[in-house]
Amino acid sequence: MRKVFSCTPPCILPFLHFTFYPSPFTFYLSSKILTFVSEVKLDKVKVLEKYLPPEAAPLIGRWIDYFKCEFKISRNRNSKFGDYRSPHDGKGHRISVNYDLNPYAFLVTTVHEFAHLHTWNEHKHKAKPHGSEWKNNFKKMMQPFFEKDIFPPDIKHTIVNYLNNPAASSCSDLSLYRALRNYDAPKESVTTVEKLPLKSLFKLKDGRIFRKDEKLRKRYKCTEVKSKRIYLFSPVAEVELVEE
Repeated sequence: MRKVFSCTPPCILPFLHFTFYPSPFTFYLSSKILTFVSEVKLDKVKVLEKYLPPEAAPLIGRWIDYFKCEFKISRNRNSKFGDYRSPHDGKGHRISVNYDLNPYAFLVTTVHEFAHLHTWNEHKHKAKPHGSEWKNNFKKMMQPFFEKDIFPPDIKHTIVNYLNNPAASSCSDLSLYRALRNYDAPKESVTTVEKLPLKSLFKLKDGRIFRKDEKLRKRYKCTEVKSKRIYLFSPVAEVELVEE
């Protein structure tokens, strides 16, 4: 049975799922070269430097070779930052990471997915997706980037705290998500649910409009204006304020 492990942002409604279909502009990194679908061949490290901190690109390139992994730089997927697919039906290891992440988020997501790959090689289907085996591999695989001082102090501090917290769960950790997002390019008119006043209206990228209601533990109860259905939003979900 095929396993798919994903690095999921904590802002997504838990029941929403989006399917990604490759476009002609999707990048594929094989163990030898990076190839456009149109067969244009490029050096993978030079391409990786466009998405990662440049000092991290050579090591990620070596991992792609060593693990014989197909590495795909994907279009944006609202439901996840990246995913790992184990070997299945004659296909080898496959990792995809969203192209529009900032360099530090791209690196954290990439290491996250390679830790899934390494854990699968060691334990196959016997290990939990984000169990102790995965966390130990994530910690070990992150260490070379700590030694190179690639991360700013705030991100490094947050990752270390995350790794030392047995209850933490991958990219759904809000502290890590917030630290990484500090390095995003500014987005005009975009805010987060936690910053909105109660009872204010906001909309998603798909145009649906919601009213922010009370907070329930870690998430906010929100009502879709048109259908009156109740949804739960993460405090860091990115939305656009609707002026009444």
